[in-house]
Amino acid sequence: MERVALTEDLSFSRLVYGMWRIGDDPDTSAAHVRAKIDACLDQGITTLDQADIYGDYTAEAVLGQALKADPALRQRLEIVTKCDIVAPCGKYADVACKHYDTSAAHIAASVESSLRDLGTDYIDLLLIHRPDPLMDHDETGGALDALIKAGKIRAAGVSNFRPWDVELLQSAMTNRLVTNQIEVSLARIDPFTDGDLAFHQRQRDAVMAWSPLGGGSLMTSDTALTRLMDGMAADNGVDRAAIAVAFLLRHPAKILPVLGTNSLSRIASISDACKVKLTRVQWFQLYEAALGREVA
Repeated sequence: MERVALTEDLSFSRLVYGMWRIGDDPDTSAAHVRAKIDACLDQGITTLDQADIYGDYTAEAVLGQALKADPALRQRLEIVTKCDIVAPCGKYADVACKHYDTSAAHIAASVESSLRDLGTDYIDLLLIHRPDPLMDHDETGGALDALIKAGKIRAAGVSNFRPWDVELLQSAMTNRLVTNQIEVSLARIDPFTDGDLAFHQRQRDAVMAWSPLGGGSLMTSDTALTRLMDGMAADNGVDRAAIAVAFLLRHPAKILPVLGTNSLSRIASISDACKVKLTRVQWFQLYEAALGREVA
């Protein structure tokens, strides 16, 4: 599988396995989690996407069971995780309201917790999960630089940030923010024209795409768009999901789709998207169907 370089010594598989629902699976045993990881590795998918908040702050530990059962497995993977969302559930059940915390103390504590739960001594990529209106960019940037210097994270990035949020945080850092994980799909096409993708393409940053299947809406709805997707899927011998992902892969910003499912059969077919090579005309056919109109 194609790989995308984020730094001189860190690269990700072009497709990323998202683990936000891993705690929802009735079977969270180490053996079952390992089966999911093996299904990814069989396709060349080596990058796993996590966050401290996933599964009400339990998903990292679910993955950690499998990593602790076979310590050598860690060296075959890149682990992404996120922090700064504090929600009234799990270990934060007593907080008065959901909020964001980008203080140095919270980031450091979150990383230590993630390292313990994952059973590893380093995280490949740490993302600030949501823009924090109270972010002190000097404090947050310094905290991320310190974690990189200490070897606890290999690189830092952000998630759901707008270009100006990225620039603010980057201005206070020595190390480069290597990615922004944003919502982009045929169900959410604004980033293609609102400046988000253009900003990162100009910066030559990697862009990670969460919810590339529109939260499942692209798989379950019956619309002119999804019927067009089905036709293209039939022509390529794949399913509708592969067309949705191929649409993102076609963009020159080198988007890395993050795909999450608990079904082993669905995991095994994630890489089908790489078999589809959309022409420019086909890409615009999908884009216009998503717009609901002809481009200007």
